[in-house]
Amino acid sequence: MSRACHIRDAPSKGRLVRHRRTLPRFPRLLAPMLLVAVAGTTAVGAAPAPAPGAAEAPRPLGQVVPAPSEVRAGGSAYTIDRGTDIAVGRSREAREVGEALAKVLRPSTGYRLPVTSREGRGGIRLKLAGNEKSLGAEGYRLESARGGVTITARTSAGLFHGVQTLRQQLPANVEAKTRQTGPWQVAGGTIKDVPRFGYRAVMLDVGRHFLSVEQVKRYIDQAALYKVNTLRLHLTEDQGWRIAIDSWPRLATYGGSTQVGGGPGGHYTKAQYKDLVRYAASRKMDVIPEIDMPGHTNAALASYAELNCDGVAPPLYTGTEVGFSSLCASKPVTYKFIDDVVREIARMTPGRYINIGGDEAHSTSHEDFAKMMNHAQKVVGTYGKKVMGWHQLVGADQVKDKVVQYWGYDRTGEAERKSVVDAAKGGTKLVISPADRSYLDMKYHKDTPLGLKWAGYVEVQRSYDWDPGTYLAGAPESSVLGVEAPLWTETLATSDQLEFMAYPRLPGIAELGWSPRSTHDWDTYKLRLAQQGPRFEALGIDYYKSTQVPWPTK
Repeated sequence: MSRACHIRDAPSKGRLVRHRRTLPRFPRLLAPMLLVAVAGTTAVGAAPAPAPGAAEAPRPLGQVVPAPSEVRAGGSAYTIDRGTDIAVGRSREAREVGEALAKVLRPSTGYRLPVTSREGRGGIRLKLAGNEKSLGAEGYRLESARGGVTITARTSAGLFHGVQTLRQQLPANVEAKTRQTGPWQVAGGTIKDVPRFGYRAVMLDVGRHFLSVEQVKRYIDQAALYKVNTLRLHLTEDQGWRIAIDSWPRLATYGGSTQVGGGPGGHYTKAQYKDLVRYAASRKMDVIPEIDMPGHTNAALASYAELNCDGVAPPLYTGTEVGFSSLCASKPVTYKFIDDVVREIARMTPGRYINIGGDEAHSTSHEDFAKMMNHAQKVVGTYGKKVMGWHQLVGADQVKDKVVQYWGYDRTGEAERKSVVDAAKGGTKLVISPADRSYLDMKYHKDTPLGLKWAGYVEVQRSYDWDPGTYLAGAPESSVLGVEAPLWTETLATSDQLEFMAYPRLPGIAELGWSPRSTHDWDTYKLRLAQQGPRFEALGIDYYKSTQVPWPTK
């Protein structure tokens, strides 16, 4: 995840850029476009433009992001009206998904849309069916006809993902918080949809610039629309420690007291962290905390002098250099520190993984790196979690179920690539996040006012046009768990700034993780992505209007 450069344009307090005011407005609904022919799909031609004053036809079935596995269009559309209810049977989990859907639809439609226990047909039905084994843990089937829409899944996660497809099948202004004009139609036919990869993640760096609970929740909501199922929180950095640890309280109160460029920084209390974990779970996302070590630890070293080899605490750091800090392998207190921190994080985290970093340890010898990271791996296992880290963690011992995240890019050396490939062949699992493809903080082009460029410029097509299963040549595709889109915050602090860099690239990374390889085609994807423009607008997402995408015009 190298950011090995000095950033001279990082925002400082009181000097943050807002883009929304300068971006053009878009119409609320885009005329239907050609439906992409996907695996097992019946292709449907573009509907003719409606006559002036006539209601527009419903969006062609399957014209969503990520592209569904299988689409069979046909039959009459269903129209949501004043009589529509959301039937969930007697399942508590289905009711929770139904209530979330109603919360989206009620403001814009103006309809009551009661969530009921009714078992009959008609309206919108959310149905949990444990015998639908072909749908797996996250898949769903959406059936739309004149009489109603039914979403069937084995799990509540599958129902939730099906609801995101239903949202995208409706006009973009269904996302508005005020009453809009319909009609609210869902094209007829059937979608059967299952993910290609089980790990589809976004990462937020809250270490360099602290992000509030509400900012993180907003980012979760936006990513959930594109079937992202994991949020990785980069909680510790040279510039700030962002999570309360009872056994080492100065980590948060002092180590979290600043950020890049100065400013107050901040940290999450344990109650706030648990709230974020619950919130993400309600959007069917797991949270993976990252406690980076042995490098990226200046905030910890500044907080406790005894963690330093010379016993002298360095000053807090507000710059953007990397690779200068390290825990001390020769001191017993280092291993107590690792044990205490991992234990407290594990107790707050219901998910399977704890990420222990391992990248850019330029100030740590290989011997010391292996000693500290081998200990950290054992501690993670002791507290019932699985080890995750950056791909440099292959330099430590192999442990069962270890996952490393490959962030290399086109200029990464062959020896480094080979070490990861060899680990994958030996059983290590991989998450793929090439810095010059999926790092959302990379500038789009030389004039992008935010972001970095050390991995190169990453326009929307480049971000989409690659295959996670084959990207790391020689690594078995079976070793690839999925993809991640990290967002580093050297130059980012506001939600507007996060969104400008994440959108429209994040939906494309999500599609690479969800959709079958056979659907990956830039020329057809960019048409579906263009249809997301009005939806971004309706959701208040401040996005970059790339010239590579044929966005709708007024």
